[in-house]
Amino acid sequence: MSAAPLPVSDARLEEALVTGLAEIERRLDLAVRRTSVLEDAPSRHLLVAGGKRMRPALALLAAQLGTGTSEEVLEAAVGVELTHLASLYHDDVMDSAPTRRGAPSAHEVWGNSVAILAGDLLFARASQTVAGLGPEAVRIQAETFERLCVGQLHETLGPRDGEDPVAHHLGVLAGKTGSLIAASAHYGALFAGLTGAQLTAVVEYGERVGIAFQLADDVLDLTSSAEVLGKVPGTDLREGVPTMPVLLLRRAVEAGESDAAGAAIVAALDGDLASPDALADVVAALRAHPVMAQARDMARAWSQEAVRHLDVLPDSPARDALREFADVVVERLA
Repeated sequence: MSAAPLPVSDARLEEALVTGLAEIERRLDLAVRRTSVLEDAPSRHLLVAGGKRMRPALALLAAQLGTGTSEEVLEAAVGVELTHLASLYHDDVMDSAPTRRGAPSAHEVWGNSVAILAGDLLFARASQTVAGLGPEAVRIQAETFERLCVGQLHETLGPRDGEDPVAHHLGVLAGKTGSLIAASAHYGALFAGLTGAQLTAVVEYGERVGIAFQLADDVLDLTSSAEVLGKVPGTDLREGVPTMPVLLLRRAVEAGESDAAGAAIVAALDGDLASPDALADVVAALRAHPVMAQARDMARAWSQEAVRHLDVLPDSPARDALREFADVVVERLA
């Protein structure tokens, strides 16, 4: 039996996750198949490239807090992953990302228009999948889709005059990442019979784990190797994509609370990073700066806050696995 994508120490729980994920993978394949060859290749592009399937796995795990995997849980998990895949097509177009999951991005193969339309097709198929699960499921999908769009819009427009860029970035992460991970946990718990404070706790956990996960990625973009990242470390710096270490450093410099090294890094970030050497130098300077520890601590704080929301749930292997997952999200930073 292959290992589950989330940390699980209970054999029975792991078996339930692995079995459920195999069925979800089968349904995903059916969901993205198109009758036309012209539609099929672009819409299947990211699915066949692979992925951890973290979101459907979280839906399955949350379901184990209640009555377990059901037809509704499986379909909801498929809808969540289709929504995630669709958002990646659009993200790659907006970021001009050349690769995704080790393969050329869809827009590199077919162009921006086809990539955007392929993402739209997957959003439509996600909506069709969720529509069969009832009004509450449709409401969750609609609200999550709205938050994804608003998060991307806020990232594109940037903070308003006078708005704290750090708080703005956290809001972007909540919309673009936290919302869909929260929806995954919400669906699993909802269709497994959780209600009231327990259901709310699982949703709040998912949102905070999602933010912690993305904050950790902000750090890893600077500290990991090109082989691990699948891109040159610091690519976000060159493209002007906001990340938490840089935002924290800029805030400190603007407030006069940074050292000379921090001011020099900010000056370099505002300069020309087109050459590999210039980018490598500023990445090395950031890696050595104390702001990286501050960014790591922020990710850990969000992870710990997520775990605190699980206190209302009874002891179970599933709750233990959710705690372990929150830890693993930030253990990547060690």
